[in-house]
Order: sequence, then structure tokens, then C-alpha cells
Amino acid sequence: MGVYQSFARIYDQLFDPVMYEHWADFSQQRVHLQRPAVLDLAGGAGRFASLMAQRGWQMTDLDQSEEMLALASEHAAAANVNLTFVQGDMTQLAGLPIYDVVTCYADSLNYLPTPALVSQTLNEVAAHLTDTGIFLFDVITPYQTDVIYPGYMYNDETDDEQAALMWRSYADDDVAHGVIHDLVIFNRTDGGSYQRQSEMHFERAYPLSWWQEQLAAVGFNKVSVTAGFGQQQLTKTTSRWFFECHR
Repeated sequence: MGVYQSFARIYDQLFDPVMYEHWADFSQQRVHLQRPAVLDLAGGAGRFASLMAQRGWQMTDLDQSEEMLALASEHAAAANVNLTFVQGDMTQLAGLPIYDVVTCYADSLNYLPTPALVSQTLNEVAAHLTDTGIFLFDVITPYQTDVIYPGYMYNDETDDEQAALMWRSYADDDVAHGVIHDLVIFNRTDGGSYQRQSEMHFERAYPLSWWQEQLAAVGFNKVSVTAGFGQQQLTKTTSRWFFECHR
């Protein structure tokens, strides 16, 4: 390894790859087109997009981070697939074409800081889908933000043991159903010392009724909500909701 790995690259290495398989199966079970044109919002390093491209989908990976899209290009090349890359904000999709499917996974909508931005994103999604288009996404629930995350800790290291992640989460007292993630990465340099870098991430959850109202307001009148990547019914302790939305 060189002297330094970026936060994005290390996070990408440590993310559980099984999650992408689950999202892929959830998506494919709900889309019955042979080669749908799909926009993946906040697609990051493109692992989901590459996986779906291998399954025949025409994938566009949209993300704000130039570095994440560079990683996505690497993953696409490794998977021998063609992806379209768009550096952009999912709250502003003007100029993009119409798609058969829009996806948004890994609770990316929870990272938008205000309800207004979430509503704006939902409106943008509706405007960029065909009349028979499908919107698939997941979000964490208030149970996750209020019960599971406060006091949560997670530590991991890369396979080469050259970088480590420390993750701590706690409640955001200023925001209902808000949570703060304190992420610290230690990079081992060629000299054997460690360089520290940190990021603060913020998420907020909303009641299920709020999501249903917002989706209906932008024209999604057939909405199915499940747990467990579509395999389970909702309970009071469901930590992640999976949405399948039709007009």
C-alpha cells in the first residue's frame, strides 16, 4: 500500500458485499423488464450498479463524490461492464433522461438534512420515471435511530491491516429521530506510523406515515413496504423499510 488511502476507498473496502447481493435480488424480483434503463441515486462506488449491469440492466450511477465515481469506474472495469456515470445531486436531476427504474439504497435518503430536501428528491424521481416506472429504495426507521444507534460502536480493518475504521453513533438531541455518526479512519504510512482522519455523518428518520404521504403527494399511489429486503413483514422493531413504488 502507498502512504495514504482515502476515506472513500477504505469505506468501500469495508462495506459488507453481501448487502449488494441482497439489494440486487430485491430489485430484480420487482422489475420484470429485460434491459431496464435504471438510475441509481447516491450510487457511490458503483458496486450495486456493476452487479446489476452484469444481470443485464442499463445502469447510471449518480453520486456527488468525484472520488466515489472514480472507484465506480474501477469496479465497472473489473466486472467488465459499462456504466454511465453522473456527478450530481439527487435533489436536482434536471437534464437527465427518463428511466424505467430509479433505485436509492443504503439509507441514502436519510442523509438529506431536511424534510424539504427529501420531498424535493421524491418529486425529482417521479419526474424522471416513465408512466409505468418503478422507484425502489430503503430507509432506516425511527426504531433504528432512537433505539439501536445511540451508543452503537463498530470497529473494522482492511484485509491488508493497513487501515482501520472506528465508528460510533449517538443521538442528535436537536433533531427528532436524528443520529450522528462519528467515523475515524487510521491509515498506516510506509514509516509505520498512523495518520488519522475523521468525518461526521448525520441521518434522520421519519415515521412510515410521513413517507407514505410524501410518496402519494408526488404521484406514487401504489406503494408496498416490507422489511428484510422484501422477505419479511413490518414489526415495531423493524430497523429498515424497503419501498416498492408505482404510480
